[in-house]
Amino acid sequence: MVQIERIQHISIALSLLFLCFIIELIRRKRIKESYALLWFVSAIVFIGLSVWRHGLERLSAAIGIAYPPAALLLLAVGVLFLILIQYSIIISKLSSENKRLSQEIALLRITLEKKIFPRKHTAQDAHDEES
Repeated sequence: MVQIERIQHISIALSLLFLCFIIELIRRKRIKESYALLWFVSAIVFIGLSVWRHGLERLSAAIGIAYPPAALLLLAVGVLFLILIQYSIIISKLSSENKRLSQEIALLRITLEKKIFPRKHTAQDAHDEES
């Protein structure tokens, strides 16, 4: 019984430490709030499972897993999977935005060069039209 209480105290402490770490990252602007939401929720869930001793057993019984630590591993993998999907979506949006901005810069550069060196572009444009 003493061993179980010790493990429970350690898991509560580690879950609280993890939550404090996420909050500190948000506070120092090292991670945006919207990106940290899943980390924050997972820390709260782990604190809940650490405090509620039989919660993991009930969760594993509800989803049909005989060994409760396996349910915890499944939960952790599921959370990491959701975080990876979130980051994949973010990276895809940033990649599209980066491409759009690069194209816009190229068009602005061409427009600027035509205004600064109009003769060079007039001759070059005429040559391009002949080809």
